[in-house]
Amino acid sequence: MRRKQKNIIIVTLAVLIAILFLLPLVWMVFTSFKTLSESMSSSAILPKVWTLQNYVDIFSPTSDAPILLWVFNTAVITAVGTILVVVIDILAAYSLARLNVPGKNIIIGIIIMALTIPGIVTLFPAFYIFKSFNLLDTFIPLILPYTASTMGVFLIYNFLVSFPKDLEEAAYLDGASQMQILRHVIFPAIKPVAVTLGVITFMGIYNDYLWPSLVINSNEMKTLTLGIATLIQGSNFVNPAGMMAATMVATIPAIVVFLVANKYFVKSVTNSGIK
Repeated sequence: MRRKQKNIIIVTLAVLIAILFLLPLVWMVFTSFKTLSESMSSSAILPKVWTLQNYVDIFSPTSDAPILLWVFNTAVITAVGTILVVVIDILAAYSLARLNVPGKNIIIGIIIMALTIPGIVTLFPAFYIFKSFNLLDTFIPLILPYTASTMGVFLIYNFLVSFPKDLEEAAYLDGASQMQILRHVIFPAIKPVAVTLGVITFMGIYNDYLWPSLVINSNEMKTLTLGIATLIQGSNFVNPAGMMAATMVATIPAIVVFLVANKYFVKSVTNSGIK
């Protein structure tokens, strides 16, 4: 009986905490459908008059905020950056775990030390490097720095170290090449870990504000996060409904990606606990 009561209390607390976390999201959704005057004067969550005008305004060709262009820029940067990180990290981790790489222990030690360095420390050196090559305000500085992901290499390397080599040895006996083994044996095994890394990388690139704010100046090259952040400096500063509509547009892709990849998070955690 006590155990049942304890479970009820835990579930109740979890629901209350979940509601607290969801309230800002609920407020954002409903505010995006309010009129300008109501969003500034009413504290009610539900709008008295529902309208889609805020979405019409932000997607209008005459709008000062080119949302569709920012969405395109963000899609290119996150897609290319995430793919590069996953591919590079898998190849690097596989090389360290399975191949006779000279100085392997030193490289692994450097990777571990790199994990302890705060990312903000590298911002200004990276900025001046891209500036010296006249690459500011382009896609290159928005993509290239993310590919130096030591966390992904370390994560996949640790998984491969504990992964049995029997299947690989059997594939070698059947005449499979190194790349065939990597593609048909290793990748299916590390797929949950790779997808988890991909989602973490996607979220990191998608939500990043500080680095794009340093390397991007023109309105046409802004990412969605940077573009929406600059809206508060313009006329939309006094338009909460318009701001929430723009924020909704930025939030939906992240939610969709997380929901689609959620099962791989569970598999990754489960696999990491089974030895």
